[in-house]
Amino acid sequence: MPAYIHHHDDIEPAFIICPSCVGLPMFVRDVEPHWSMAKIDFTYECADCGAEVRRTVVKPEVRH
Repeated sequence: MPAYIHHHDDIEPAFIICPSCVGLPMFVRDVEPHWSMAKIDFTYECADCGAEVRRTVVKPEVRH
């Protein structure tokens, strides 16, 4: 496994339902981490109609 891959155990993408098909789940097509790793952009796509939804997940702050 390449050394530059970061595992994000504390961040999980939300379950997204297709707005066009109303009820079909969408799958993650693309994941783009921000350079600081503070946020990650997920691009979801519907397998039925091809609609795309983009969501940004912000890493929660670490509390000591």
